[in-house]
Formats: sequence, C-alpha cells, structure tokens
Amino acid sequence: MSATYTNTITQRRKTTKLKQQQQQQLWAPGSDLSEPNERLHFRSRSTNSAKTATPPPTTTTKQAAAANSTSPVCCNGGLTLLNCCVDVNCHLNAPLRGSVSRHSSQTPTPTPTPKQASPSPTTDRSRSVSRSRSPSRSRSSYKKHKSIAAAARAADKETKTTAATPPFTVSLSIDLFSWGLFLLAFGTRFYKLATPPHIVFDELHYGKYISLYMRNIFFFDQHPPLGKQLIAGLVSLAGYDGNYTFPRIGAPYSPQMPIFWFRFLPALCGSLLAPAVYKLLQEAKLSRWASGIGGLLVVLDNSLLTQSRFVLMESMLLLSSTLGIACLLRFQRCRLGSVQWVLSGAAAAVLLGAAGSIKYIGFLALGLAFYLLCRHLWQLLFDARLTNRQLWFHALSRLLIFVGIPLAVYVGVFYAHFLALYKAGPHDSIMTSAFQASLEGGLASITRGQPLAVVHGSQITLRHTHGRTCWLHSHAAVYPVRYPDKRGSSHQQQVTCYSFKDVNNWWLVKRPNKENLVVGNKPDVIRHGDVIQLVHGITSRALNSHDVAAPMTPQCQEVSCYIDYEIKMAGELLWRVEILNRATEGNRWHAIKSEIRLVHETTGAALKFTGRQLPEWGFNQHEVVADREKSQEDTIWNVEEHRYTQTEDHRERERQLMTAEMIPTEKTQLTFWAKLLELQAKMLTQSKTVPTHMYSSMPHEWPLMDKGIAYWLDAESSAQIYLLGNVLIWYSATAALFFYAVLLAFYAIRRRRLCFDISESEWQRFLIAGDTFFVGYLMHYLPYFFVDRTLFLHNYLPAFVFKLLLLCFVIEHVDYLLRLICTGRGVNIVRGYRLAIGLWLLAVLAIFVKFIPFSYGARKMTTNEVRELRWKDTWDFVIHKNHPLN
Repeated sequence: MSATYTNTITQRRKTTKLKQQQQQQLWAPGSDLSEPNERLHFRSRSTNSAKTATPPPTTTTKQAAAANSTSPVCCNGGLTLLNCCVDVNCHLNAPLRGSVSRHSSQTPTPTPTPKQASPSPTTDRSRSVSRSRSPSRSRSSYKKHKSIAAAARAADKETKTTAATPPFTVSLSIDLFSWGLFLLAFGTRFYKLATPPHIVFDELHYGKYISLYMRNIFFFDQHPPLGKQLIAGLVSLAGYDGNYTFPRIGAPYSPQMPIFWFRFLPALCGSLLAPAVYKLLQEAKLSRWASGIGGLLVVLDNSLLTQSRFVLMESMLLLSSTLGIACLLRFQRCRLGSVQWVLSGAAAAVLLGAAGSIKYIGFLALGLAFYLLCRHLWQLLFDARLTNRQLWFHALSRLLIFVGIPLAVYVGVFYAHFLALYKAGPHDSIMTSAFQASLEGGLASITRGQPLAVVHGSQITLRHTHGRTCWLHSHAAVYPVRYPDKRGSSHQQQVTCYSFKDVNNWWLVKRPNKENLVVGNKPDVIRHGDVIQLVHGITSRALNSHDVAAPMTPQCQEVSCYIDYEIKMAGELLWRVEILNRATEGNRWHAIKSEIRLVHETTGAALKFTGRQLPEWGFNQHEVVADREKSQEDTIWNVEEHRYTQTEDHRERERQLMTAEMIPTEKTQLTFWAKLLELQAKMLTQSKTVPTHMYSSMPHEWPLMDKGIAYWLDAESSAQIYLLGNVLIWYSATAALFFYAVLLAFYAIRRRRLCFDISESEWQRFLIAGDTFFVGYLMHYLPYFFVDRTLFLHNYLPAFVFKLLLLCFVIEHVDYLLRLICTGRGVNIVRGYRLAIGLWLLAVLAIFVKFIPFSYGARKMTTNEVRELRWKDTWDFVIHKNHPLN
C-alpha cells in the first residue's frame, strides 16, 4: 500500500514537471507566442482548445520557429517582457485571455490527444468574458484588428514591391485628377490675360513698386516684398526697364509694356491653386472624388479667377499657404528622421515662410501650423512607445524647422530687398535720418560739409525721430490772444512741427553764457546733461516754454519762441540735453545717430510732438508742446542736417541758410540688421491712411458676399471687372460651416455619454478636418474684426479657401452618414444624394459662366445686361455715363 502510494506521488510529480516544461517551451523566444506585436485577440473556443491541446514541440520545430521569428519587442520599445508598459489597455498584454499568432501556420501542430483537448478553466473564463462583452464593442474590436491586419498586409506588399524593383530605376506616376484640374484652371486664368490693356485696381500700387525695383529706388510698403520681387525678376527678363509711371486706375498701358508677363506669375499661381487644394484634401484623408470637387470649386469660383488674372498678391499667398499646410499634414505622418520627414517639414516651413513674406496675413497660416504641431505633440505624449529623448527630439526638431526656416526666409527676402533698393527715392522721408544716410543720393551722416559733433554755434535741423516725419519749425506768426474755448495764450511766436523741408526748420545751438556763435579752431562740444539755448535761425528768437496751456493739448505746456513784450513774463529759455542712446553713441551729441530728449530746465517738461493738427491760424501744421511725462517716444529727436556757423553777421548767416544745400549727395553705411529693425517698426506702426472707400466692406458682410469691388470700367461701354464670388459656392460653404459646428457639438456630447455614432477612423478624420479647416477659417477671419483700417472683400479670400475645404469634407461626411444609415432599399437615398451633388455642380458651373464677363472685362455689356446680374441690392455695379440702375 505504501509502495503504491509512493509510486502515485512520484507519477504526479513527473506529470506536473512535464506540464511546467511544456509551458516554458510555449513561451520560449523561439515559439510563435513570443511575438507580442502579432497577437490578435480572437476569443473563440476552438482557438483556445487548440492552444491547450498543443503538445511539446520537438527540437527541430523549435529551431525552425526560432529562425522565422524576431526578438520580443514590447509597445514601449523594451526587448523583453520585463520592460513592458504593463498597461491593461495595451493590445500586447492579453496572453491570459487567449491569443493566436498569425504565423502559427509556419510551425506544424501535432494532433492533440483527447485528454489535452478538454476545456480548461482558463478557456471557460475566456468564454465567459467574451460573452459578457457587448456586441457593439466586439464588432468595433474586430474592425480595429481587421484594419491593423490590412495595414500590415499592405506594408508587406509594399516591402516586397520595393525589394523586387531593380536598382537605378525611377517609377513615374501621373495623377490625372491633378493634371486635369491644373489644365482647367490654366485655361480660365490665361484666357485673354493681357485684356484689358489698362491699369486694374491695385495694379496701380504694385506696378509702381515693381517699376521702382527696376530702377533700384527705395520705396516703403506696409506688406513684405516677396511677391513684388518675384514679378520684378520675371518682367526684367522680359525687357521691362521700369519707366512706366502707372498714373491712375483705368489708364492705358504703353505699347512697350509687357502686360502678359506682368500678370503671368499671379495667373500661374492661380492655376496651381486648384491641384494644390486637391492635394491638401487628400492629405486630410478625403477620398479622391471629394478632393476633385474641391479643386473644381476653386476653378469655378469667380472671385479666385478675378484675383488671379491681375498684378495682385492674393493668388501667390493662397498657393503658398495651401501647399504649406498640405506638406505639414504629410510631415506629421512621416517617420521621425526619415528623408521624407525632413523634406516634407522643410518644404512646409519654406512655403509658410514665403506666405508671410508676401503678405502679413500669410503668418496666420503659420499660426495654424503651430496649432497643428502643438496638437500633434500633445497626442505623442500618450504614446508609450516613445522615450523621453524621442519626445524631446520631436519638440525641438519642430521648433527648429518651423521657427528657424520661416525666419530665415523672411530675413533673406529683406536682405534681397535692401540689396536691390540702394538709391534714395520719394519714400525716404518716412525713415529716420540714419536710414536715409545709407541710401545713394540721400541724406549723408558724415560728409565734408557736415561735421559729426554738435557744438556751440552749430546750425541744425531737429527731426522727430519716431512716428510721423516732421521737423521742429517756427515762423513769424504768433499764437492768437484767445482760443475758441475762451482760454488765453502767451501771444508768443508759434513753434510747430512741419512735415516738409523748409528754411524755417534751422536752429542755432548756443551756450547760455556765450554770445559769439562762430565756431573756432577748438569747438565747444555739447555733451549729455549740458544746458543750452536753441535760437531760431531766421527770426533769432530763442525756444521758450512756460506755465501756459498748449492750444490743442491743454494738459501740456505751450512751447514758443520768446518775444519780449516788456511785461512781467520773463523768458524761460534753458533746455537740458539728454542723450538716450549714449551707451552706443557716447556722451557727445552727434548728428544723425544721437537720439536726444530736450528737457525744459525750469519746469522739467520734455519737448514733445503731439500729432494734433493746428487750425488755420497755425497753417495746419502739427502741435509741439512740453510734457512733464518725459518717457515717451514722441519726446525723442535727432539732428539731421548740421553745419558750423562761419560768420557773426546775422544777415550773412541768414543768406547762407537760405542758399544752403538741404540734402548732401554721398551715402554712408548702416548695418543690415539696423535697417531691418527700423523698417519692421515702420511697417508695423505706420498705417496707411486710406480714406473711406465706396467699395470698402465690413467683416460681417463677407460670408454672404453683401458687397463687391469695382476693379475697372470700360470707357466706351458698361463692360467692367467687378470682384464677386460664385454665389452658390459662397452660400453653400457658409451653410457647411454651421453644419460642421453643429455636428461637432453633437458628436462630442454623444461620445461623452459613450455613444459612438461613427467609426473611430471617421471620427479621427472629422477631427483632422476641424483642426485644419474649421480652425484655419476662424484664424483667418476673426482677426479682421479687430483691425482698425479700411477693408475690402479680397481680404476674406484666405478664410474663404478654408471654408471651401470644409465644404468638401462636409459633402463627403454626409455621404458617409447616409451609407451608414441607409441600408437595403435605403441605398436609393445615397444615390439620390450623389445625384443632387452632381446637379449642384452643374448649377455652380452655370452661375460661373453667367458672371464670367465681370472677371474678364473683355465683352462689351449693355446697361440691361448689367442690371440682370444685380442679384443683390448691395452690389454696386457701375453703369457707363452715370445711367441709373433703377
């Protein structure tokens, strides 16, 4: 009995040890289950039974399996299961729930014995878990794994194709959709491109700038110069010399003008915009037919056609922004560090930098890119496969690419700008004296006739350094005894700021204790903190201030030139010189570069330009006051023109001032960075004051196109070029915008309640469309509500393109919803919807053709024809010879 019991115990121990060896062999590196990335969670009873019934593999089987498998890799990049992320939601951590390998066919499976085929507790538990799961979750899990398997098969197929391609072989693929859209757009944009042969709308301004490029003359514009540079380079190759003056809108071009080549680049960019929109929609995961609709809508929109046919910047801006965002979407899907990752990121950064270098509105597209990059980085934080080092590399590489490259493009454009424009021109006066001194033929800082150091006896002109260009000025006229508000004045000689060169702008620098103004062999240099008097050169009266309210700014003191009326009001003529940039220019007062503040010694108030215009008694010149609040930009002045006094005789000195050369002819050097910073400050602060225009509009009028713009009118008929969009496209896109917002709120609330109405892939596409198109539209539209200047309909075009892109996504998403809901006989609803889309496109084409005379201006139109196209009362068409519309 004891021996039998001992044998039974020994047999059980052997059986237990054998089972342990079987389990170790099943989980050995050479087995199929060692590939965690290949596990699929199918919970069928037969699968679990088969796995339970598998006998111990032989040595040959283990070697073959080891040869055909890879090392175990966890989801966080670890090489062993000990380094796994241990996340219960991870698809790699499900061995206890039963797994099956897709490579199990490579290892022969022996026939299981009846004892091994019996269900185990683990199998029963797995079946119970599978039964407890909801059918919808099971279906979604199955679809997810099915999509993963399909992606893996596609990757394997691509790898095999690449391996089969012989070396030194280039494969060429042509997208007929893209080329078809380009040819359609090319035909509409280049048709009669040189018609009309007259100046159309803003060709007046851009044409002048291009002509100044041809003659290397400096000009000032509020927008960056890249677009103008590209057109100038093209027309220079066509033989244009820049001598046409662009006098007014509607003026005929001279026969020597290469009109076609002036308008070539905007038309080419407008032609490329259609395939660019098509590619962007494909990068956003839209189908080919929906992407094709987007490109076709670009071709059939009248506003984009009109804006692309003339010397205007919008077509180049839209093309750069669209391609930049398309390259960015591709960049975010590329493998980190791959060649395609580098090329896509660099292309996106260059294109977005170019958009901002054409017009400042282009930097809104760069802002959209930053939003997309930050959103993508936030999503990467939840990827357990990425280490901290990889996350830092993702962040820093994006910062380097999308900050460094656009900045380099922008700076490079202005470097070429300054390199080309080295001659003085009509816009010099808006720049500082130091900037003018760097231009050939402009104001010089150090010449033979103009010394550097300001001394006792210097004759100077004082210029307001920042803001409006004007010079400290005085004349014989005096302030009125009493102002209209019944306030009294000092009745002293007026001191103003005058915006033009004039002999009354000259002043003499004088020490209070010296009378002889002749500069001898040892000049008495004025330094920081010295007290001086400024004597007007023509009237010989000293600059004065006192406790009397200024005429237009009563809270400040009046500034005048002192007249001794022999009453009890003594002159307060002393001013202290404060050099503000003495850290770079030193303590000596230098002409041109020293920025000074003149502080009244008695009251402590600083000489200030207020910007307010005096009435007729002040000849509409600008007010100058003394303000006790000294730390302001309007209290900063600099010496522009400068010479030493050579004679004591007042009449001879006056004669020299009257005959003096105002602008020396030799240029001096100013660093590129100093010129760049000054020009940027002027471009951002100097707003071009455009008076109220009859065709200006407000941002709330743009989505429904309440107002257009008359670009050109024929002199002999009512033929005209009028900026209007395709009404059906604009209204449909506006409706799609609101429909998307409603759907977004609906899906978000439903998903919060764990109700998943659409698949995960479609939800991700929905979010991509929202991040790219919806946010892009808002970023390009909402800022205009805070812009305080005259606006036109063409300012809305960048936002309109994003709205058009969103319309294409909504069209496809509605088709997806109908296919999801309408099954069986309901499939006819899907067919009806697609038929309606086709009819809608035909209507878009009909409206495009009907309004196309307003885009080309080539066909003479009668008054009745113009009236028939006035679909809205707010469209102000022009009728020749002032014929009324009603």
